[in-house]
Amino acid sequence: MFLITPPFTQLNTPYPATAYLKGFLNTRNIRSFQSDLGIEVTLALFCREGLQELFNRISASTKPLSENAARMVALQEDYIYTIDDVILFLQGHNPTLAHRICKRDFLPEAGRFAQLEDLDWAFGSMGTQDKGKHFATMYLEDLSDLISECVDEHFGFSRYAEKLGRSANSFDELYNALQNEYTFVDELLIRLLKTHMEKLQPKLVAISVPFPGNLYTSLRCGQWIKQNYPNVKVAMGGGFANTELRSLSDRRVFEFYDYISLDDGEAPLEQLVQLVEGHRSTEELKRTFTLQEGTVQYINNAACSDYKQAQVGTPDYSDFLLDKYISAIEVVNPMHRMWSDGRWNKLTMAHGCYWGKCTFCDISLDYIKLYEPIAASLLVDRMEEMM
Repeated sequence: MFLITPPFTQLNTPYPATAYLKGFLNTRNIRSFQSDLGIEVTLALFCREGLQELFNRISASTKPLSENAARMVALQEDYIYTIDDVILFLQGHNPTLAHRICKRDFLPEAGRFAQLEDLDWAFGSMGTQDKGKHFATMYLEDLSDLISECVDEHFGFSRYAEKLGRSANSFDELYNALQNEYTFVDELLIRLLKTHMEKLQPKLVAISVPFPGNLYTSLRCGQWIKQNYPNVKVAMGGGFANTELRSLSDRRVFEFYDYISLDDGEAPLEQLVQLVEGHRSTEELKRTFTLQEGTVQYINNAACSDYKQAQVGTPDYSDFLLDKYISAIEVVNPMHRMWSDGRWNKLTMAHGCYWGKCTFCDISLDYIKLYEPIAASLLVDRMEEMM
């Protein structure tokens, strides 16, 4: 089985959904491989070869450039020369580069640098590493602006095509976008996906879509797999499906996925694995949408129980490129740093919500209303297993 987190979620740490599923599959002796295509696409784009290809495409285009984009194109050699060093620095492999970055004569600067806040207040006179990270992040944000203006209007580090995803109550706009030719970023994504598929030859691909910003790329992945590997089944689940697709009725979605599962993923995924292997029937699926005789059907086998938290195993972060993640400081407010700076492993301390009374929350759903705390001893055991 191939577990995918599509672009883009976080650049500093893996989103944990597939790590949890892989850990569970380990307890069932089901082999799997997981990939964070977000960091893989980012590294393929933000390197010398990636930027060279980017600037070549911009140069070949007849699209008029803004003043900011024109400045960056004029400085393209500086961007190509510095990009690998900047990525190594943000990965923690070249910390001494902070001194050169902070002198403000190493990195090319464009529009984002005009928005810098009071750096003395933020970093003082000693915060060289953090200040360097902030400048390097602004440098990447400048490149992001260039990409979105010139080659892919939907590009964003953590909100890729989010506007299309948020309009998913009507699938029309998103569906039409998926009929267009690949963007530059799409091409990078599909190259990486193709390499993984050729190597793994899976029977089932499970795509986790936690946020609207992951939806478009997940559909691109499903589209390519179904066109090139028609016998491979594609399943989708995750936070976006749990909240936005509970009343799914548009059959066009199943041009990209074979199955869409809701809520806790362990039992539904196990049923899908057994279905693909010929040990289960479609009617035995759990909390899963599929297309039957041209109609979207929701199948929920009540006889199949969810697993307790003590039974789901320890998250498995293997397969991820753990030394390649990028620590960024987008805003100087330290309250925001956990989202973008530093890699951290995530462990569930409790399933569901102990309060369960907030009127704005989906408290009727099992994965929220069924509160199940995890014993401290089990948490410690899992920490030790992950170390």
